[in-house]
Amino acid sequence: MTLSTRNHVRITGAGPVTLIFSHGFGCDQSMWKYLLPHFQARFRIVTYDLVGAGQSDLSAYDRVRYDSLAGYAADLNEIITEYGQGPVILVGHSVSAMIGALADRQQPGRIAAHVMVGPSPCYIDDGDYIGGFKQEDIHELLETLDSNYLGWSSTMAPVIMGAPGQPMLSEELTNSFCRTDPDIARQFARVTFLSD
Repeated sequence: MTLSTRNHVRITGAGPVTLIFSHGFGCDQSMWKYLLPHFQARFRIVTYDLVGAGQSDLSAYDRVRYDSLAGYAADLNEIITEYGQGPVILVGHSVSAMIGALADRQQPGRIAAHVMVGPSPCYIDDGDYIGGFKQEDIHELLETLDSNYLGWSSTMAPVIMGAPGQPMLSEELTNSFCRTDPDIARQFARVTFLSD
């Protein structure tokens, strides 16, 4: 299986610098579609789906490999090797910001710059550190995902999007959540929200 198939890699644009866009939990590369046209005249653009999301090849999902963010970081390094030309800038949203940081630690110096959109090294509050959630909030979230992933998706997408005046954006996010395999999403949620 090729990387292109495994991660549904798409390449557009032209330029001496490669921008790699990596999406967050519950999303896929379609989340970048309104942003990409602003960069395509000056940059080589690489978008991809994390394995288990979007149009990635679900047969490539390995529960052991993806039981930590390190597996996703290794995938990103493979994508950089195959598709990065010139300096590589990673645009990582949410958990993908941390995947990018891990990829850089695995193979230092390959990513020239990181653009981290809504990153969090840990989502759980701990003493003076504010991650955004209490431990019990995360466990409630995971229980809800376990019992009714699609229901959670349709309820949470509008809240997460935070754009009540633009219902089409909430609908896009809901559809993205629903395109993600529920079993994979449940494991990825644990890997994302319980990582330390």
